[in-house]
Amino acid sequence: MSRRHLLVLMLPLVVSIASCGSGSSGGTAKDDGVLQIWWNEGYYPEETETVRQAVADWSAQAGVETELVFYSEKDLIQSSESAIAAGNPPDILYGQTLEPSLVPKLAWEGKLADITDLIEPIRDRYSPEALEGVYYLNGETQARSYYAVPIAQQAAHIHYWNDLLASINQTGDDIPREWDAFWGFWEQAQDSLRQNGASNDLYGIGLPMSTDATDTSYQFEQFLEAFNVRLLDDSGELLVDDPQVRQGIIDTLTAYTSFYKDGYVPPNAVDWSDPDNNVLFLSGLTVMTANPTLSIPGSQRQDEVTYKERMATVAWPNKPNGEPMRYVASIKQIMIFADSPQLEEAKDFVSYFVQPERLAQFVEGAQGRYFPVMPQLLENPFWTDASDPHISVAAKQFESTRPLYTVLSPAYSQVQAENIWGIAIRSISADGVPPEEAADTAIAEIKRIFTRWN
Repeated sequence: MSRRHLLVLMLPLVVSIASCGSGSSGGTAKDDGVLQIWWNEGYYPEETETVRQAVADWSAQAGVETELVFYSEKDLIQSSESAIAAGNPPDILYGQTLEPSLVPKLAWEGKLADITDLIEPIRDRYSPEALEGVYYLNGETQARSYYAVPIAQQAAHIHYWNDLLASINQTGDDIPREWDAFWGFWEQAQDSLRQNGASNDLYGIGLPMSTDATDTSYQFEQFLEAFNVRLLDDSGELLVDDPQVRQGIIDTLTAYTSFYKDGYVPPNAVDWSDPDNNVLFLSGLTVMTANPTLSIPGSQRQDEVTYKERMATVAWPNKPNGEPMRYVASIKQIMIFADSPQLEEAKDFVSYFVQPERLAQFVEGAQGRYFPVMPQLLENPFWTDASDPHISVAAKQFESTRPLYTVLSPAYSQVQAENIWGIAIRSISADGVPPEEAADTAIAEIKRIFTRWN
C-alpha cells in the first residue's frame, strides 16, 4: 500500500508528522473555525518550506487556527476526488497536476469560489496569459469569472547532452532553428554516435508515445501549436469537423510518431510513465528529451559540472511555416471552495501568499521547475543569470504563451483525463494504425465527450 505523509501545522505553532494509507476517505472532517489547506508536497525541501512558513506566519498574524496537509501528487488527486464526492473538501486546495483535469470541472459545477475580488486589486501584477488561464466558465451562471489564483506556470522544455554532441564534433551552436532541420539534427546525432561506437540502446530523441504518461498529451499539444492546429474557438466550440483541422491533426500525428517509427525514439516509449523520459535521459540513453518542467536539470543542481557543462537546454525550433514558436503553458493555481465555512479567511491567506516576495520564494524554491506568473519576478537575478544554461533559456519561452484548451471548455479537461491523444499516438506507434484512422478515432472520441458535456 502506498503511503502519504501528512504535515499538520496548528496554532500554537506545533509541527507533527503522521501517515496513513492511501485508502483514506480524504482526510479528517473540517473543524469549525479551523482553516484547512491541502497542498501538493514539493519536489524540493525549499518549495515545501516556503509554504509551511507562509502558513505559520499568516496564522500567527491573523490569529486563525490552520491545518496544513501535504500530499504526494498521486494521493492528492485521489484524496481530493474522494473528499469532493463526500461533500467534505478542504477550504483551500493546490495541486501541481490538478489544473488540466479537475479545476475547469469544479468551476463549471459551481463548486469553486468566485475570487474576482481577490484578483482585481493585483491583476496588474500578472501576465494576461496567467489570468486567462484561471478565467473559467460556470455552468450554472453560464458566465466566466476568476475561479482560481495563478501562482506559477510551466511549459515544455528541451534538454540535451553537450558531451554527447562534442563526441561527434557538434555543439549547441550547430542546432538548427528550422523545424525539419532541428529534428533531423537529433536523428543524425544518433546515427553518428552509433557509427562511432555508441550502444544501439542510445537514441536521438526522447518523446513519450504512451497512454500512461500525461507528458504524451502535453508534448502533443505543443506539436499541435507548432502546426497551427486550433481545436477550439474562443467560445470553446469544437473545430474538429473542419477538414483543414482534421488534416492538421493527421499531419501532426504523422510528424510526432515518425521519430518512433523511424527508430529514433526508444522502443519502450510506448509504455513510458511520466518519469521514464527523465530516467532514460539522465541515464545517457537519449541525446535529447522534451519535458513539461525543468525537473530534469533541477535534479542535477548539486552537481555543478553536470548542470552547467554537460547538460544544456535549447528553445524549441520555429514552427514548420517559419513563425516563431508560441508555447502552451499550464498555469499552476490555488482553489478556494465555494462552500468553505472559512471563506474570508481562505481569501485572506491566498492574498497573503501571492504577494510578490512570497511567490518569488515559492518558485525559486522549486529550483526553477516552475516559472513566475508575475513578469516583475522574472527580473530577479535567479531568472536572468546568463551563466545558467537552463533557466536563462527557458525563461524566454514565457514571452509568448497561451493556456491549455481546458480554460476554453471544461469538456476538454475530460479529453486530457482520458488521454485521447496518448491513445492515438500509441495506436500509431505500437499497433501500426494509420494516422488518418487514429485521427478520426480521436476526433470521434472528442466529439463524444463534448456532446456529453453540452
